[in-house]
Amino acid sequence: MDTKELLKKVRKIEIKTRRLSDHIFGGEYHSTFKGRGMTFSEVRQYQFGDDVRNIDWNVTARYSEPYIKVFEEERELTMMLVADVSGSEFFGTDKQFKSEIVTEIAATLAFSAMQNNDKIGLILFTDEIELFIPPKKGKSHVLRIIRELLEFKPKSKKTDLSQAIKYLSNVMKKKAIVFVLSDFITDGYEQTMKIAANKHDITGIRIYDQREESIPSLGIVQMEDEETGELMLVNTSSKKVRNDYTTYYRERVDYFKETFKRSGAGVIDVRTDESYVKKLLGYFKRRG
Repeated sequence: MDTKELLKKVRKIEIKTRRLSDHIFGGEYHSTFKGRGMTFSEVRQYQFGDDVRNIDWNVTARYSEPYIKVFEEERELTMMLVADVSGSEFFGTDKQFKSEIVTEIAATLAFSAMQNNDKIGLILFTDEIELFIPPKKGKSHVLRIIRELLEFKPKSKKTDLSQAIKYLSNVMKKKAIVFVLSDFITDGYEQTMKIAANKHDITGIRIYDQREESIPSLGIVQMEDEETGELMLVNTSSKKVRNDYTTYYRERVDYFKETFKRSGAGVIDVRTDESYVKKLLGYFKRRG
């Protein structure tokens, strides 16, 4: 993709997702993800019913009458987008690849965070950490994140979510709002997830294509594993082959939902032909 084409794509995504975050998500995002604590704002005279623990004894002694400290919510937060860029993300049978939906959702979330003056960071992962952009504020930073999501060429095609979660825990010392965007066709991340969700506010957004859920009966078909590149002949007319595949797929999806929910993390399912706007809004409203 040449620079001109890339900038055009970034602009298109910016216009679409910015509109969504301005009109829909800004307020919802703000009320869903509260600030991380209280910061001192001012002192005022004590009024009946105020918490005596907030009395400022120095000011009280100076004026010989009780004054209390007033606190405000500390709004500034950090959002981390953790996006899967493995081979299976470049699957799509209808209008869009899963990777394109990932980019749009990530951009919408990033602009919502930007409106709230929060920092935004990015981790791109396969079975290794492909890219880490430390959290920063501002529009040019968000546009850089969108550019990377659109253009980044990963070294590997495989997936290891456990590595990504471990890395997140190492680089993010303070609590962050974390969105993990993947199809979650992987497992083995239960333990690392439990540790990370203790510290961070994590939501898993599963982006999937309905054609992945089962294999149609089409006779003997040559298939390529998107993560290993291996070509194989598969007898799709065999009921056992089709059932085995469906079982494998369902097990991964169930593992994702159970692992996230048991860790206290949120879960959103977005099919490539559905409106992710409705899904995100519904989730924010339930949580808000």
